[in-house]
Amino acid sequence: MNIEIEGVRPSAEIRAGLAAAGEPVLLAFSCGKDALASWLALRDSGVERVVPYYLYYIPGLRFVEESLARFESELGTRILRYPHPSLYRWLNSFVFQPPERLAVIEAANMPEPTYEQVVGFVKSDEGLPASTWVADGVRAADSIVRRVSIKTHGAMKPKSRKVSVIWDWRKATVMSRIERSGIALPPDYEWFGRSFDGIDYRFLEPLSRYAPDDYQRVLEWFPLADLELVRHAI
Repeated sequence: MNIEIEGVRPSAEIRAGLAAAGEPVLLAFSCGKDALASWLALRDSGVERVVPYYLYYIPGLRFVEESLARFESELGTRILRYPHPSLYRWLNSFVFQPPERLAVIEAANMPEPTYEQVVGFVKSDEGLPASTWVADGVRAADSIVRRVSIKTHGAMKPKSRKVSVIWDWRKATVMSRIERSGIALPPDYEWFGRSFDGIDYRFLEPLSRYAPDDYQRVLEWFPLADLELVRHAI
């Protein structure tokens, strides 16, 4: 049984409304279970065009690109790739950077786009109007914070054009829908217990064991990330 919150429309009604509007829906696609379930739910509800986009933390990680390519093949839709705002923020903050790189990074004067600005770039590049809804896999059952947020602000936020299309699904519903699709989750869940979204020990240590070539790719961008492993080994 789905979660119910007084005053918040059930997600099935929200998805039906999006389908009836006949407009494309952007989808924040992290390769995680909730993002995949959201994609499947939108298709089930009759949304004709779902435009998924992935925000990468490190350019060119093989395991990420292989997962994206598989999802593209299985779901028959191109997944857009854009840099995550965190990548700019980490570089500008000299995270895991050796001294000789600091002056170069500072001279580059890289911008730090917000998440909203990146979504704007996606809409512009795809020729979509600013009013296009941006779907995500946020669920009330994930945490008290998310439940309170949905109760307070609703699952559809007209100002930001964000919509949580499976907000009332429980984890069992998510996993059941994915299982019925026959689409396997990415290796992230086996390696990290969640989708990849950081460069701290939780992600770096498993990556060093399961995908050493990708670990070396991380070190190309953040050479001192090795210190995370050293710190935990002491």
